[in-house]
Amino acid sequence: MDADVIVVGAGLAGLVAAHELTARGRRVALVDQEGPTDLGGQAHWSFGGLFLVDSPEQRRMGVKDSCELAWNDWQGSARFDRLDDEDSWAARWARAYVEFAAGEKRSWLTGHGLSFLPTVGWAERGDLRAEGHGNSVPRFHVTWGTGPGVVEPFVRHAQKAAADGKLTFHHRHRVDELLVEAGTAKGVRGARLADDPSPRGAASSRDVVGEFELTAQAVILTTGGIGANHDLVRRHWPDRLGTPPAHMVTGVPAYVDGRMLDISAAVGVRLVNRDRMWHYTEGLRNWDPIWSGHGIRVLPGPSPMWFDALGRRLPAPCLPGYDTLGTLRHLRTTPDIAAHDHSWFILTQKIIEKEFALSGSEQNPDITGKDRAAFLRARLLGKGAPTPVEAFKHHGEDFVVADTLDELIAGMNRLTDEPLLDPATIRRQIKARDLQIANPFSKDSQIQGIRNARRYLGDRLGRAAAPHRILDPAAGPLIGVKLHVLTRKTLGGIQTDLDSRALGHDGRPIEGLYAAGEVAGFGGGGAHGYNALEGTFLGGCLFTGRQAGRAAAAQTGS
Repeated sequence: MDADVIVVGAGLAGLVAAHELTARGRRVALVDQEGPTDLGGQAHWSFGGLFLVDSPEQRRMGVKDSCELAWNDWQGSARFDRLDDEDSWAARWARAYVEFAAGEKRSWLTGHGLSFLPTVGWAERGDLRAEGHGNSVPRFHVTWGTGPGVVEPFVRHAQKAAADGKLTFHHRHRVDELLVEAGTAKGVRGARLADDPSPRGAASSRDVVGEFELTAQAVILTTGGIGANHDLVRRHWPDRLGTPPAHMVTGVPAYVDGRMLDISAAVGVRLVNRDRMWHYTEGLRNWDPIWSGHGIRVLPGPSPMWFDALGRRLPAPCLPGYDTLGTLRHLRTTPDIAAHDHSWFILTQKIIEKEFALSGSEQNPDITGKDRAAFLRARLLGKGAPTPVEAFKHHGEDFVVADTLDELIAGMNRLTDEPLLDPATIRRQIKARDLQIANPFSKDSQIQGIRNARRYLGDRLGRAAAPHRILDPAAGPLIGVKLHVLTRKTLGGIQTDLDSRALGHDGRPIEGLYAAGEVAGFGGGGAHGYNALEGTFLGGCLFTGRQAGRAAAAQTGS
């Protein structure tokens, strides 16, 4: 045997699994098609948000949360409807994860040196139904250090294990085949790729310079999803979300290619819930891209007005920060706009300064660099939008800035192949909305949502602008933002039991084969069901990677 356990994929789930294994004295071969600069995978690029329940941060902000409330929210969002089949293990993983988030998760993370911003974000506020999708309370805890801060302790552990002879890195090794004999996983086989000096996140060469084969007592697959493979995204795009856009921007590096899913299926692994996926509707074309088609997601506060490609205000609950897939479904299934791949925000300078944030570690240098003074200056005390937001406003091809509405709409129409927006129609809708600002009462659901957000101290301090008229010159200039569909997460994948063992078509574990992270649908082949509550993707990698590592260590203990 070349190792006790082979871990395929050096992203967050793989690093966590490797940590659990080496901490228990197992020898690990960590195999990845990218080079050492990409340790941590796509988690490195994330905002570092983690779903926690009844945390000290929540309690300090006056948020009352509980495992019971979180589980009610998760079930309303997931809408598991295949419980006798594809959701049978997914629902059990979901329950286990919510209990983890309400229990050991925070202390386990702080034990690894992680800490969190004092304010808690309120993501996915939902579809406005108590039993429906969404978070009833803020639960999005941003890690000091963002994605790199989440990844760093596990990278450090892996490097130390390598120095101690417990772990061997096999960079630039692409797995093309799983070795399964008599129903038991024995190892992997594939191609050695040429060394490539490309910087982190950039596409690397696929030039083959040799072959390799590794054997072990167990194999753990942690190879991620399909977000960078638009052909696979379109192949599995579900009818309930209408037609896939002709053009999408890409929220993950090129190595998130989904190859391992079909390779696993070829040896009898069961793939489930492949029609479930998570893509954002607030994507921007990155003016300074790292990978091809690089998209950045706007993390909006509650105030921008949202219009479809023809200039009609989106209906509730298609509001900023409320219902990601509900909004995607509306944009892709409404007949007269489905042919268009974009929508629009219209907002003011006053709104962008208080409410706009950009997802991604590189777009938040103050938090990524753990610079508390810079964070206070940029987010709470300073004037103007954060520097990365202003850079997008200045350089980004999806931004239009104007002093008058007529000038704004003219500029927005120049960003499409034909002028689709009528200034009079948009003016009428904005004026109707602005009339709702004059008193504390309103029949407008978005205005109600803004005022509800400002009841929460975290939003009032840093995420929700004071209600004002969009057409108030004192709040200007006006800003139009063209939004694209941004590919991101695979919600289905390899079906696993609660020990992370990969299951075959007969429902029985394939001996010695495990899966964790996105390739396993974050647990059981789809722990999120149809919808995510956010902060649950990194958390799902942490939880399933931990479980896979511990289970494989127990199997290989003799």
